[in-house]
Amino acid sequence: MSSPLFSEILDGLYDNKIVPYLGPGVLFDAKNKLTGQAMPADSHSLILAMNNGQPMAPKLMYEFPRAAMNQELKRGRNFLGQFLNRTYGETEWTRAAIHDWLAHWKPAYVIDVNRDTQLQDSYTDEEHTLIVGVARITASQFRFRIYHFDGSSYFEISQEQVDSRFPVLFKPMGTPKPEANYVASDADYVDYITELMGGFAIPDFLKSYRKGKQYLFLGLRLNRDSERMVMSDIIRDAAEPKGWVLNKNPTDKEIRYCKKIGLEIIDADVEDWLDIVGFGYEQKKSA
Repeated sequence: MSSPLFSEILDGLYDNKIVPYLGPGVLFDAKNKLTGQAMPADSHSLILAMNNGQPMAPKLMYEFPRAAMNQELKRGRNFLGQFLNRTYGETEWTRAAIHDWLAHWKPAYVIDVNRDTQLQDSYTDEEHTLIVGVARITASQFRFRIYHFDGSSYFEISQEQVDSRFPVLFKPMGTPKPEANYVASDADYVDYITELMGGFAIPDFLKSYRKGKQYLFLGLRLNRDSERMVMSDIIRDAAEPKGWVLNKNPTDKEIRYCKKIGLEIIDADVEDWLDIVGFGYEQKKSA
């Protein structure tokens, strides 16, 4: 990363003009406290965890939503919720270094497409707004729930009750707390993305706030349609260029896509970034 670009991104982040967008790669160093196994976060590891460590048919291994849809059809939708609750709500994990950085900095707006709770844990010492994506509900046309954290607990609020003084955590793919809600299977994604494109999966106040922002994508690969479709609508009305993607080994598909939509690929990964901001993985281990 060149020095001028490095400075530009850091300045933009700390001025809350650039928004961190977290993908599975930010959890590379989160481990099960009992077994030492890595937290399943990316598509491949989630499929293996869901299927008792065994690979599924090649066409299902392509992407977690596809494999999750297969299991939903066989075992019911509750099976997916129970699996994700066990994984992210009941298992104890070590802290990921990226979340130590975020807890120290406390940005005003963070997007996290992972389903774990570490981002929320980073804000337990201050009030904040939590937006959680939901799918396939009939009670409302909206595909989100909004919660306020008052310093001790969450309670659901309306769009009109959101206080703009507090940071916003956006978890579009869900979280186990305060209530377990997930976007996981193909059917969930179809419903969520449809309403996202229609404007019903993002609160109005966030549509206004995000205008002119830029984004730093950390730990997110853009080689699957589901991630790209969710991302492209969440960052709508971004500035030009839209932002930067940390990716040391981009595929041709990712290079073409990023060029098409106005994202610059940086030859770096999450560990490189942590070293840059002073929360390096090796430094953390030796602390």
